[in-house]
Amino acid sequence: MSVEQSVQRLATGHASHLEDLNPAQKSAVTFGITDSGERFNTPALLVIAGAGTGKTKMLAHRVAHLILQGAHPGRILLLTFGRRMAGEMTRRVEHICAMALKGRAYVSAGSIDWSGTFHAIGAKLLRLHADSIGLNPGFSILDRSDAADLMDLVRDELGFSEARNRFPKKATCLSIYSYAVNAQAPVHEALARNFPWCTQWEEQLNRLFAAYVTTKQEQAVLDYDDLLLYWAKMMEIREIAQLVSNRFDHVLVDEYQDTNALQASILLGLKPDGAGLTVVGDDSQSIYSFRSARIQNILEFPTRFNPPAEIVTLEQNYRSSRPILAACNRIISHAAERYTKNLFSKRTGGSRPIISMVADEAAQVEFVVQRILANREAGMELREQAVLFRASHHSGQLEVELTRRNIPFVKFGGLKFLEASHVKDVLAVLRWAENPRDRVAGFRVLKLLPGIGPATARRALAAMDGEGHSLLALEHFRPHAGAAEMWPGLVGVMKDLGTSKRWAGQIERLRRWYDPMLELLYDSARMRLGDLDQLERMATQHTSRSSFLTDLTLHPPEASGDEAGPAVKDEDWLVLSTIHSAKGQEWGAVFVLNVVDGCIPSDLATNTPDEIEEERRLLYVAMTRAKDDLVLMQPLRFYVHGQALGADRHVYAPRSRFITEADLDAFDLVGMPGPHSTQADALCAASPPSVDLKATMRRMWA
Repeated sequence: MSVEQSVQRLATGHASHLEDLNPAQKSAVTFGITDSGERFNTPALLVIAGAGTGKTKMLAHRVAHLILQGAHPGRILLLTFGRRMAGEMTRRVEHICAMALKGRAYVSAGSIDWSGTFHAIGAKLLRLHADSIGLNPGFSILDRSDAADLMDLVRDELGFSEARNRFPKKATCLSIYSYAVNAQAPVHEALARNFPWCTQWEEQLNRLFAAYVTTKQEQAVLDYDDLLLYWAKMMEIREIAQLVSNRFDHVLVDEYQDTNALQASILLGLKPDGAGLTVVGDDSQSIYSFRSARIQNILEFPTRFNPPAEIVTLEQNYRSSRPILAACNRIISHAAERYTKNLFSKRTGGSRPIISMVADEAAQVEFVVQRILANREAGMELREQAVLFRASHHSGQLEVELTRRNIPFVKFGGLKFLEASHVKDVLAVLRWAENPRDRVAGFRVLKLLPGIGPATARRALAAMDGEGHSLLALEHFRPHAGAAEMWPGLVGVMKDLGTSKRWAGQIERLRRWYDPMLELLYDSARMRLGDLDQLERMATQHTSRSSFLTDLTLHPPEASGDEAGPAVKDEDWLVLSTIHSAKGQEWGAVFVLNVVDGCIPSDLATNTPDEIEEERRLLYVAMTRAKDDLVLMQPLRFYVHGQALGADRHVYAPRSRFITEADLDAFDLVGMPGPHSTQADALCAASPPSVDLKATMRRMWA
């Protein structure tokens, strides 16, 4: 008797593995699965799994139930959006089977051979069928960095790097290419949707992408996007599609709301009639359209088949308290298009979420820090608390305050604020203006100009040394011809900042020179401008340039990269995260910053109704991360860049449009009267003695 037959016979007597499932989960797990032998087809199934409803548990149990009822593990395809999740799902399935069979039969490790991400499964299938589709079976796979470098090489060969106007950098070119491939959109459409500042280069980008594809083929390499594209195109060939489809009796897909047009077409090619296809997701958590994810995939899924796919909805939430769920349900109920669901919990107790109205962003930081520390004193660890925000730069002021108070934190979804290159550029300009002897700052600032390398920068600094370290010496310095056009702008801003006695308006003057440089220096210039707005807001809280620079550099952050790593010197740390990076996570207490129009929804994402609806789902995702304590922050005033000197540089922001007046009874409203202010200790006015400590320092090493 085979292992599969043994599994089937032993499992049919008593389904112990289903006992800890709620009715909706059990319905999703068992739908269409009957004890009908080794090969059986289940109808198409869509499981709408609300936040915190045990989606992973349900999906693992469905795979295990298929195996226990006779499905061959090797003929099950399980698609996830992360390698770690695929491994965890496989381990759960094997554990469920082992427990159900009381050790009498065991699904051996690795028996579910086809479990992984779309890209990993695509690579495996392409190698199997390479000879049939004209690929070299030994093709190499480029990671994102290698693909960007190859794109840059082709870009240079076509002469685009020498264009009179700035041509998009390699990372931007690759992002445009990737979006067009995954969204199955022509280049002009991809540019209009996500890269409007590059529309003038449409013709050149089409040429670049054609040459990039040719180069990859000549070198027998595929990039990540090719793994999906070749798989999708392979499924359009009837004979090959039949071979691939016949390999799998059951296809199960996690996080279906995050799939793009290419992935949806792959699934339809695998199971055109929907038989054996199960997809799981939550339309209310579809927040990745910028990665070409398409919410219509999950909304339209049932009608893709005849008869339509069955829908099972999971609504019992195991994460959040009842009052938090009530508020979340209110917010998402206003969505224009969705599957109706109302999350509920059997947990008792819990307080209503809070909307905290504070005077400004400084008061917001003070409120959040005080409440975090109070939670910690009450027994909640820092790592059980999270501060979420729409854009990475929204946390800049908070990061500075946490650093000042020695509160360890880890940030996901962007660099720590003071480690971002463009922020360091602006601070270097200010430091050099404050102290022309600061060669490190001067070296960085000089090298910002195209055409100025280390040698020229050293000559310029030497010229300043020869004139008493005066910034005015820059007027007489003559750089190489490549930097001559932009040199007067740098000289002008350094002269103005170096001679000005008034702190107010200095960053605004600096930005008139630096903001246009962002386009030359970095990709994603629009997003970086938000960081500089935040820096300018922070500057208004200081009375001098020296005070501002000293405050920011006393405790420089050590972490850098796409994710700031954990605070390894502490056993506990606070979590800061963009909402996008927080999806799938949960914390005891959650604070959401800047729940006002202009931030949530972002003023950069209100051009179309679809964008606004995705912003609503972002707020919903943020709120549903909280288990016991949820605070939405509403600053009443925001500092704005660009107002005339002497005018009020603040604007008043309304509460997010996603929280209507009728929804307020689901929240507790908390206000903080009076403007936020800080007090400094007075300095002693007595004249100090005259001591040459510099000589003392030199003698230490004599």
